Amino acid sequence: MASAKPMHILVTGGAGFIGSHLCDRLVQKGHRIFCLDNLQSGHRANIRPLLNHPRFEFIEQDICDPIEIRGPLDRIYNLACPASPRHYQRDPIGTVRTCVLGAQNVLELAVQKGSRALQASTSEIYGDPEVHPQPESYFGHVNPTGPRACYDEGKRCAETLFFDYQRIYDVPIKVARIFNTYGPRMLENDGRVVSNFIVQALRNEPLTLYGDGSQTRSFCYVDDLLEGLELLMESPRDVSGPCNLGNPHEVPVREIARLVLDQTGSRSPIEFRPLPQDDPKRRQPVIGRAQHLLGWFPRVDLQRGLRATIDYFSLHMPSGPLDRANQPAPARVHVRASARSQRPH
Repeated sequence: MASAKPMHILVTGGAGFIGSHLCDRLVQKGHRIFCLDNLQSGHRANIRPLLNHPRFEFIEQDICDPIEIRGPLDRIYNLACPASPRHYQRDPIGTVRTCVLGAQNVLELAVQKGSRALQASTSEIYGDPEVHPQPESYFGHVNPTGPRACYDEGKRCAETLFFDYQRIYDVPIKVARIFNTYGPRMLENDGRVVSNFIVQALRNEPLTLYGDGSQTRSFCYVDDLLEGLELLMESPRDVSGPCNLGNPHEVPVREIARLVLDQTGSRSPIEFRPLPQDDPKRRQPVIGRAQHLLGWFPRVDLQRGLRATIDYFSLHMPSGPLDRANQPAPARVHVRASARSQRPH
């Protein structure tokens, strides 16, 4: 269960897609939030509604620099790092520094403040997996010299640092391995499957499908992920992880394209392009650990999640959305913590 006691919490990467939603959630629960972001891939617009809130403070800073927080600090969520290949490959050396030096700065602050720290790791640490689906016990199949290595190996090293600080300095740590997450506030130029398809469909541009579209992903709606992150953070001290957080429903990428076309009513054709180097062929989490230790499982199905995400892009795309006058009414996704559905089969 999440703690009801008001806490002082730092969210690094707090102006980004997931981080800004987390800040919203934690402020609404009565916590005092410090949001640290250098705005490289995060945006001030994501946190604008919070900027004048008395329990919210924005710190524009690179996580590679030492972090100073005045007063007590109970929790640190480390979400700082560009998460899409288009963004993390733009400055690969900076990505490695963010993953490694950022994690070390977070952990040094945790030692100083006596804070509990959660590392937002990633399914990318499994690389292009040879074990399917992927349990936390799998060590992965990562190309350490390829163009994705700055992120994959950077996140793997961050996990190493977290567990070494736990062993040496007794820092209470949590490590979440996050699988493909989607929802409102994804960047228009994010370069990931869901945002790419939605933006292209709304503009009636060709949907770019890499490879033959048979490669799979497991998409988790952002609200489900946030619940998992908070449950992991507030779990007993001996639950350190790593813990997979993702939706085990595996979907071929070409099926995502079909769903987006159906929901937008777009006339976009599909355009096939070569598969990028080291792009994972299959991706599906084993979430038994999260179910058993946290009582967590995703509840927002892909149809509802896509609808909410399409609605967001329809309202926020600066270049203008497709005319959706004849499309179905928006489906608002809101899941109350008390309304937990049955476990998936």
